[in-house]
Amino acid sequence: METEKINVVLNWSSGKDAALAYHLLLQDSRYEVKQLLTTVNADSERIVMHGVRKELLDMQADAMQLPLKKIYLPASPQDDLYKKAMEEAFTKFREEGITVSAFGDIFLEDLKLYREEQLAQAGFTGLFPLWKKDTRELIHLIERSGIEAMIVCVNEKFLGKEFLGRKIDALFLNDLSANVDPCGENGEFHTFVYNAPYFKHAISVKKGEIVYKNYMKADADKDKWDTGFYFLDIIAER
Repeated sequence: METEKINVVLNWSSGKDAALAYHLLLQDSRYEVKQLLTTVNADSERIVMHGVRKELLDMQADAMQLPLKKIYLPASPQDDLYKKAMEEAFTKFREEGITVSAFGDIFLEDLKLYREEQLAQAGFTGLFPLWKKDTRELIHLIERSGIEAMIVCVNEKFLGKEFLGRKIDALFLNDLSANVDPCGENGEFHTFVYNAPYFKHAISVKKGEIVYKNYMKADADKDKWDTGFYFLDIIAER
């Protein structure tokens, strides 16, 4: 007798880690991803931190043939606002029979703990298919699996803007310095997936302008966070 699968919502960033997490979940007979979930900047209508246009996010969901739930938030939402928006979303998921939330996190313990605490309050369980896996090996797995991703955002403290538009592959690994995690797990870079074995078609994009933004916390916290990011604006080709 076939065991009933566990319904999952996948936190979809538009990047390689979420894409690889989905790839692994497709191979696990215990789970079935029913929906994608993404937070979007309400002002710019772009994915938070990745800077990817909402239109491209919708195209990914269409290529994956999965429904996508977008949560619109201000650029720097208060924690209470974020929690309220997520609570409303997860209440709806629970009504649809979804009780597991999957992430592409790899080794950030504090983030995983925060996610699990928030999920527990909503009656959900966290699922982390990439957890504690070697990040260099994950890049090779991404390439072997047929997932194609390009860099769309870099933290200037780790990578120069010449990395924007680079494809994630073994050649990319050769050009990384020792202080950069191969998967960018510490926020060194972010990616956009334009093709995968589970896409019904590839997403054709062209490179737009490069935008620089500096992020600084309040004066008392300047030593903790003062860095800039280069964003590559990618545009869908029709």
